[in-house]
Amino acid sequence: MPIRRITIGTPGEASHPDTLKAGLSEFISTFIFVFAGQGSGMAYSKLTYDAPNTPSGLVAASLAHAFALFVAVSIGANMSGGHVNPAVTFASFIGGNISFLSAIVYWIGQLFGSVVACLLLQYVTGGMETAAFGLSEDVTIGNALVLEIVMTFGLVYTVYATAVDPKKGNIGIIAPLAIGLIVGANILVGGVFDGASMNPAVCFGPAVVSWTWNHHWIYWVGPFVGAAIAALIYNNIFIGEHEQLPVRDY
Repeated sequence: MPIRRITIGTPGEASHPDTLKAGLSEFISTFIFVFAGQGSGMAYSKLTYDAPNTPSGLVAASLAHAFALFVAVSIGANMSGGHVNPAVTFASFIGGNISFLSAIVYWIGQLFGSVVACLLLQYVTGGMETAAFGLSEDVTIGNALVLEIVMTFGLVYTVYATAVDPKKGNIGIIAPLAIGLIVGANILVGGVFDGASMNPAVCFGPAVVSWTWNHHWIYWVGPFVGAAIAALIYNNIFIGEHEQLPVRDY
């Protein structure tokens, strides 16, 4: 089974120049994604004088995140694979495509990129709040957890099908677009219920800057569980032992 390929990595791997470059790439890509996505929400809030969520606001958020993720994945693809998401990195680790030590470097870059983006947004907007993710009224913890699992499953399954699978062929060219579109579509589904994160880094930056941690664990557990399910299904059923991509070895 491909899960046998899971590896911790060697002590020198985390400090290898190529690993550090990949971590920097993840920092930059995540910074760009969060700055555009979170910033679009702040701009909409200013334009509507903090009016309640509206259908047009949901569509605007969907488009902004879809476009920004398309770019973020594209610019990071050649260096780090363009994960831009701790859950995608976790899925890559579960699938045996990246070691645990390399994943830690990726996670640090992603989380730091999100925090820096939110700090800069707060500064350039004159102190506007970078709103933390939260649950809407009548949405329970269980509802939100399942929603995050399902949405992240769809995202990571798309990543595997278009970017990871060795049989992807020419479809790999549109992988960043497909990944951006599934995130945009999922925001239209879950945006009004729990914010539709699918990405712990996207939630981490606003939570740190606003210091709001209500139900924050949902946005880690849900995406990680959904990512793991997608990785295990796609690896074991559609890729298989002999088609697995080699683990990056420095």
